[in-house]
Amino acid sequence: MIKKFKFFDKKSILFILGMLLTHSLSFGQASMESLFKEGNSAYNKAEYQKAISLYEQTLKMGQFSAELYYNLGNSYYKLNNIAESIYYFEKAKQLDPNDEDIVINSNFAKNMTIDAIEKLPESQIVTIQKKIYGIFNFSYWSYITVILFWLFTGLFLVYLFIKSASLKQTFFFSAFGILIFFMISFLITYSIEEKEKNTNFAILFSNQIDIWSEPNQQAELLFSLHEGTKVEVLDILENWKKIRIANGSEGWIENASLRYLNNEFSR
Repeated sequence: MIKKFKFFDKKSILFILGMLLTHSLSFGQASMESLFKEGNSAYNKAEYQKAISLYEQTLKMGQFSAELYYNLGNSYYKLNNIAESIYYFEKAKQLDPNDEDIVINSNFAKNMTIDAIEKLPESQIVTIQKKIYGIFNFSYWSYITVILFWLFTGLFLVYLFIKSASLKQTFFFSAFGILIFFMISFLITYSIEEKEKNTNFAILFSNQIDIWSEPNQQAELLFSLHEGTKVEVLDILENWKKIRIANGSEGWIENASLRYLNNEFSR
């Protein structure tokens, strides 16, 4: 007896596709973890170039974490590649600004640069704002905002449909309290997002570059910067970029090699 070829029905096809997708995702995750562990092993053996290669392969697979950037920063520091080291320490700080090891190693790397730039003093309000914003990174603030929104929605719905007067009052004030926290969390999340959009920091990779008062070399030469300096890009005009450094000084640079910390702004 000849068996007929059996076509898969829609449910079977969806099930198989789901299994394949799950398997591929889990395989990809395992591969990334494997590369990360191999990178750590190479680093512990002082094979820093190999560690960098493995870590960068992990990045190409879409894995981003403060730990990965931190390890890359350490690897480049060991090879005395200070600009790359500072760049990855700064990327790590963006994801985990309160990590003590990241902050300390980042400062060590900055001390290796030629330019000794004193940071402009901050007002007390800005300091408090940074402390509040730095409690969590942007992703965590986003999660908290969403959770508070759904919690408020749930409590308010219970308030609408519950019949007990005493419980109704309890759920109303609970929902109102959650609403206040939601609004605070939303404002913080929105402020962080707007600040990230409008603030474009970069690390300078040019060995040395002159800073001019205007976007032309007939203007006044203000000062020079060197590789590894962190700058804020304020404006772009053809090959010229207006930048600001930590002490508040501003000027224009031409044909600078910059690596932006905000990937969306890279150009």
